[in-house]
Amino acid sequence: MPYAARYAIALLVSCLPFIATAPHAEDKISTASPVLKERVAAVDKIVGSEISSLVELYKDLHSNPELSLKEEKTSAKMAKELEKLGFEVTKNVGGEGVHGVVGVLKNGAGPTILVRTDMDGLPVIEQTGMPYASKVTTRDKYGREVGVMHACGHDIHMSCWVGTARVLVGLKDKWSGTLVFIAQPAEEIGFGAKAMLKDGLYTRFPKPDYCLALHTEAQVEAGHIAFTDGLSMANVDTIDILVKGRGGHGSAPHLSIDPVVLACKIVIDLQTIVSRERNPVEPAVVTVGSIHGGNKHNIIPNEVKLQLTVRTTTDSGRKQVIDSIHRISKAAALSMRAPEPEITHSIDNFTPKVLNETKLTRKTIAVFKEVLGEDKIHERPPVMGGEDFSRYAIGGEVPIFLYFLGTIDSDRYSASRRENAPSLPAWHSDNYYPAPTPSITTGVKTMSLAVLNLVGK
Repeated sequence: MPYAARYAIALLVSCLPFIATAPHAEDKISTASPVLKERVAAVDKIVGSEISSLVELYKDLHSNPELSLKEEKTSAKMAKELEKLGFEVTKNVGGEGVHGVVGVLKNGAGPTILVRTDMDGLPVIEQTGMPYASKVTTRDKYGREVGVMHACGHDIHMSCWVGTARVLVGLKDKWSGTLVFIAQPAEEIGFGAKAMLKDGLYTRFPKPDYCLALHTEAQVEAGHIAFTDGLSMANVDTIDILVKGRGGHGSAPHLSIDPVVLACKIVIDLQTIVSRERNPVEPAVVTVGSIHGGNKHNIIPNEVKLQLTVRTTTDSGRKQVIDSIHRISKAAALSMRAPEPEITHSIDNFTPKVLNETKLTRKTIAVFKEVLGEDKIHERPPVMGGEDFSRYAIGGEVPIFLYFLGTIDSDRYSASRRENAPSLPAWHSDNYYPAPTPSITTGVKTMSLAVLNLVGK
């Protein structure tokens, strides 16, 4: 027998004991430390006793959503939940008309952990057909009647947040430190975190050593977790362009300056920023999400309004894209002899990119892999969505970690993977609905263990 073959056989024989004892997914806890096993058992016991109550809370929150900066009733519910558990609760953190909630629970010496949930819904008319679907309507800041829906899963976030608080209070003898649980308003407009920080979140209350949050994932199966180490989500800028013209009769366009045509030209030209001005290996998105102008078929209006969302992943890229939007808009107006457009860049609603701190990320994910199994933990590239949870890092001063919670029940997820099957509804869709019980169970379990991993005795 050739030497290479004899060596291969010898190597295989030497590995047999390890192959025979390799852990399977169902044995994922068997190799964990005794401390972790004990924690998992204790957490599972409390989650099991609380899950029906948490699902009922979820359904109530889902049926009664409130828009950004309107979260008065929602914040009262969150404050009441913390008060019942013994947290010292402060309401209306964020300034006048801002419904931020901060709960502090001190339990001896140790690290301070901030756990955040967001509370606001979206101006979406729900079409899920669920028995607890939202039927809420209201008027937005423009006076338009709109539906309201938790189409981004903030109701799941709140339910997991409350469940985690219940678990940690129930296990007070197993950890030492300070909890700062915050319920944040106005995440969807990129305002809430900035407002709470400006109102003294890190000075009036204990400044955290670590910040944790989870977010629903509309494309991942319940029981699974997705995460990114480092850059996780993009910078988000909001820009309004008021395109000006000179109105007139639709039959005599030569006597007017048509802002509708000019707006269309701007929309098309803006697409060249990403396709022809940006380095193709550095992501960016320029989307015109709204265009409004005119009232009648045969009247050329005086102006058209454009609303843009801009996504970038670097500070230099952000500046380049914004500068290009200004240049292209002004050049298009000049080419049609139109007045210069008014461009409003809403700095108040700017959301900086999410940078998960590597050490905290890896420390937390290591526990998730032991508890759920490596097959249920998925590392993925950054997404171009935005999250103002990033602000709690204070430019990298405080380690943060945001992870994504699978929310689609296994049958529905499997069906969506079949050939030619329709794709699952995404975030902000009027048809997005999570599976409450498995989503909340996994969310409470993982977040509770993430906190205990930092403050546990």
